[in-house]
Amino acid sequence: MQVISHRPSISIDFDKIRAAHERIRAYINRTPVLTSSRLNEASGASLFFKCENFQKIGAFKARGATNAVFALDDATARHGVATHSSGNHGAAVARAAKLRGIPAHIVMPSNSAKVKVRAVESYGAHIVFCEPMEEAREAQCAEVIKKTSAMLIHSFENEDVIAGQGTAAMELLEEVPDLDLVMCPVSGGGLLSGTAVAAKSMQPKIKVVAAEPENVDDSAQSFRAGKRIVTEKKFTIADGLRTNIGEPNFAIVQRYVDDIVTVSEAAIVSAMRTIWETMKIIVEPSAAVPYAAVVEQKIDISGKRVGIILTGGNVDLDALPWVK
Repeated sequence: MQVISHRPSISIDFDKIRAAHERIRAYINRTPVLTSSRLNEASGASLFFKCENFQKIGAFKARGATNAVFALDDATARHGVATHSSGNHGAAVARAAKLRGIPAHIVMPSNSAKVKVRAVESYGAHIVFCEPMEEAREAQCAEVIKKTSAMLIHSFENEDVIAGQGTAAMELLEEVPDLDLVMCPVSGGGLLSGTAVAAKSMQPKIKVVAAEPENVDDSAQSFRAGKRIVTEKKFTIADGLRTNIGEPNFAIVQRYVDDIVTVSEAAIVSAMRTIWETMKIIVEPSAAVPYAAVVEQKIDISGKRVGIILTGGNVDLDALPWVK
């Protein structure tokens, strides 16, 4: 385990989230908020699911990437954009670049799922493959930027990305303004940062709670310790949550977030299946993590109104976790 010092903080406020929503509204879906009387009864609370599995590219990542790409001035944008990603962020950046009519360079690990590679390719992005290690991804991306002068669109350590991700919580609270609590998963912290700023700005008394798998609990450890801790990542079925929380993101979390809880692998699979069977919607394991925290009773929500951001629905149907 290694303790890391902070970098300078990112400046993010609700005005930037509102501006992001105005900038991207023509390019994203205003996703529905669904409820289930069965899940309400089981939890003893009123649950409101913000369905980002119905978002463009099948995940909330479309919000942040679109805002970041369209926030660039024309002189910067003409050189294109670049990022490294094994999944949804890469597709989101590729799509946003195509919409703006600029080049996109996506560095992907050589072991990326074929369905995710095809998604990036479908938006006309230039893919550069690298070894499946974070250091290799960053080095290859830096090389691409050096050659092309493209602008890096980091998946979470980026002010415009965070503001874009915050628009999901903004829409949720516009539709259901009297929530007691809002929940989302945490990995790099882009979604959690934006969610927390939006929620606390709109409803100062609301609680913001994040959830992550027990096997990749760096955010929870950091939250308890009051300093950012980087951990070696173990396996989790929630493959979208394997990244350590970013330094500027953790600074925002310390200011706005009320708690970070962890859940078991079995609970993630069970929650994913329960949402599929009960609500008849497809969610990926990472999206099921906050509801898994409800199932495992990691927080007291009895009698409360709880918003849950279902982050995405990109699932390999040939490898469902409950199929032996």
